[in-house]
Amino acid sequence: MNRTESNGKFTPAHLSRKAVVYLRQSSLAQVKQNTESQRLQYALKETAKAYGFKHIEVIDCDLGVSASSGAGARSGFKQLLASIALGEVGLVLSRELSRLSRTDKDWCHLLELCQMFDTLIADADNLYDLTRMDDQLVLGIKGTLSVVELNTLKSRLQQGRESKAKRGELGRCLAPGYVTDTTGEIVKDPNLRVQEAIALVFNQFDALGSIRQTQRWFHEEGIELPVNKPQGGRRVLHWQLPTMSFIGDMLHNPLYAGAYVYGRRRTQRVVKGGQTLKRQVMVQEPEQAKVFLPGHHRGYIDWAKYQRNQDIMRGNGGNFMQDETALAVRGGQGLLTGLLRCGRCGRKLHIRYWGKSGTAARYVCSGDFATGGRYCLGFGGATVDKRLSESLLQAISPLGLDASLAAMERLAAEGNDQRGVLERRLQQVRYETERAFAQYDQVDPNNRLVAEVLEQRWNDKLEEQHNLQAELDTYADRVRSLNAAEEAALRALGEDFAGVWEDPACPMVLKKQIVRLLIHEIVVVMDESAQTLQLVIHWHGGCHTAFSMAKPQSGAIAHKTALEDLELITRRIVGDTNNLVT
Repeated sequence: MNRTESNGKFTPAHLSRKAVVYLRQSSLAQVKQNTESQRLQYALKETAKAYGFKHIEVIDCDLGVSASSGAGARSGFKQLLASIALGEVGLVLSRELSRLSRTDKDWCHLLELCQMFDTLIADADNLYDLTRMDDQLVLGIKGTLSVVELNTLKSRLQQGRESKAKRGELGRCLAPGYVTDTTGEIVKDPNLRVQEAIALVFNQFDALGSIRQTQRWFHEEGIELPVNKPQGGRRVLHWQLPTMSFIGDMLHNPLYAGAYVYGRRRTQRVVKGGQTLKRQVMVQEPEQAKVFLPGHHRGYIDWAKYQRNQDIMRGNGGNFMQDETALAVRGGQGLLTGLLRCGRCGRKLHIRYWGKSGTAARYVCSGDFATGGRYCLGFGGATVDKRLSESLLQAISPLGLDASLAAMERLAAEGNDQRGVLERRLQQVRYETERAFAQYDQVDPNNRLVAEVLEQRWNDKLEEQHNLQAELDTYADRVRSLNAAEEAALRALGEDFAGVWEDPACPMVLKKQIVRLLIHEIVVVMDESAQTLQLVIHWHGGCHTAFSMAKPQSGAIAHKTALEDLELITRRIVGDTNNLVT
């Protein structure tokens, strides 16, 4: 820097105020790794002293904070602007002007305040006085170059990432169950225990149809799943009981269906409180992502099954989606919950429970009641459920025997899956036990400080192996094949499916699951004049069945005394009164 020119720009008014050294790095990774850059920025404090400033303030609370458009607020930069506006700052020092700002808005705001309050700006090379036209011009050019530089770098990096993603080669942390081989290809984890555990998640969801029920099954059976956890600067697999969010992430992840997807969650800019912010929009469907490569690698399920799982989870939605979904199966007495749709307004019917015990189901379409209108229709559920059960039994009773045989096969398959998980886990523990013994066997026996620790590890693994072997033996005794009498009983139940359906011991949850498997939805219309319900059943597969029935009457109407009876009772009372008077 030209010392003579610099001395000419300083005045006693400048030196009487404080000098502010402003530090910034764009990310926490730079803060941890680029320590030399920090050292050079902190060294500007000595530069301020050389200029003759007595009071020097260092603002470093923006280390690890980006200055690009849409990034979070910079508290240090706001503090700098406030000090300048109060007339407290004579000089602002930054190693590079790009540290001060990466946007035109912030840059112009800073220059305006510095010019208004006669504050100098200095970088590693020059000193700038905003009251001089030449310095204004140079600073304006440098500020524009800083913005362009950032946009250029971002554009190059993003184009490189997208180009690599389009080839399916963009490296990232893979979900449990997958690894990259030596050529960079995505392949299944070679650990058979991992593969079988991941496959078991999809098998159980296929059987239970609910994220919550799938998670509960793994907890009830005590079966652990592999999860990625950071350790020593890298991610390693740990085995633990799954959470609901982990199961949900697995079922929503298209990676397990053999598809490579990039750019599902896009970023948009919004203005809030006068500040431009970045926010991520909702996760888009895989087909709408920037890069979608189906069949990119071997999946645990095929794409058709992945889409079926997404439909099931959307159908299990919550209250915020109840007009478009059937919701998950629950234990209420309403057999048709979530399946009825109003033929007048197209809304789904809600379920309400009445009666002394709160179990009497009633289906209601709210219509436009919330906006001052009226309900479309409402009727009791017991009679309608019974009438629909008759139609259902006519359709599936001939298939009852096949269902019994399928149930026996499912029981055997489920037992094999659980036993296989335990056997794989026992194999891994045996390997870990042998490894622990090998480490203990190689240590010098006289080095007791090390030998005692290794011996304890070996003993712990031996105990774990013993407990797993005992659990496997107990499970083998508990899970057994059906004998001839039990098979005959199951076949008999299949032949008398109607009797099983009507049995009070048959759980409502099971009935609902059967209904959901067969019926897509039921459109219902009420004939006001005839007081009848017209129902059309839309079966899965495209078939339709229509029938009509009398609208179920409420208890207040069904048990109400007829007008003729009231007139007869009235005449009888009046006659008896006249006789008494006479």
